[in-house]
Amino acid sequence: MPLKDNGMKKTYKIEVDCANCANKMEEAAKATAGVKDATVNFMTLKMNVEFEEGADHKAVMKDVLKSCKRVEDDCEIYL
Repeated sequence: MPLKDNGMKKTYKIEVDCANCANKMEEAAKATAGVKDATVNFMTLKMNVEFEEGADHKAVMKDVLKSCKRVEDDCEIYL
């Protein structure tokens, strides 16, 4: 029987100028503490984030936004 995953997944609307920048945002999000996995879809301008179990998703997303702004300063994540 598979272990139950208590992590939470959320989708955020984002604003980013190019696919390469979206990839940078995805890598920055994945490297943020509290994030289990993240994917950015440039075509739909959405970021899907899976959080570590017990993580405070609001606090984690503020860190994700800071990380993304460091690699792509004109990006936006609508929290």
